[in-house]
Amino acid sequence: MTNGNGERVGLRRGIYAIVDLDACAAAGLDPERTAAAFLAAPLAALQLRAKGADDRALLRLARALAPLCRAAGVPFVVNDRVDVARLAAADGAHVGQDDLPPREARLLLGPRPLLGLSTHSASQVEAAAGEPVDYLGFGPVFATRTKARADPVVGLAGLRSAAATSPRPLVAIGGLGLDDLPAVRDAGAHAAALVATLLEGGDPGRRIREAVERFGTR
Repeated sequence: MTNGNGERVGLRRGIYAIVDLDACAAAGLDPERTAAAFLAAPLAALQLRAKGADDRALLRLARALAPLCRAAGVPFVVNDRVDVARLAAADGAHVGQDDLPPREARLLLGPRPLLGLSTHSASQVEAAAGEPVDYLGFGPVFATRTKARADPVVGLAGLRSAAATSPRPLVAIGGLGLDDLPAVRDAGAHAAALVATLLEGGDPGRRIREAVERFGTR
């Protein structure tokens, strides 16, 4: 993402909200309306994650969310799909250990958009030092319900150790509840990625406000 002078802007501190299509469907919530509710709060970023969506549906939704994020001044990131991120004029993409390598993803994105990389161990965090990424997702901090094949839990101790040595800002992810946010922040996380906990109770607007209040933005 760039500022008004065309300069690159790094990932902000705070809540990294993830609009996950499977999680929204399970909660009976419309993803576009859910994203709009999230964007009423000051966010570090908003990510679209759609593991099982067909390409056309994913692109349509990404193109619907991009202007909403732009109007709110929140960076919009597409998970896994660098091609969709480019076509939807998103602010960036996020790749995992089994997706496009960061250098190839960066070639497709160009130099300005945000690029995130998922990491799950101290060795992966160390290896990311030489990659052209802006931030690292790190986790799962706790057991997660939104991934069928989750990596081993790293815990707060693992997060604290990774944050102390990471060459990039860390976004904590995995099983985070609202009550966990102060401890995650104090362990050194630059931001906290939330999925299912933001949908609990069927009022994502209220939940995102509570999350931002508990984690803070500084």
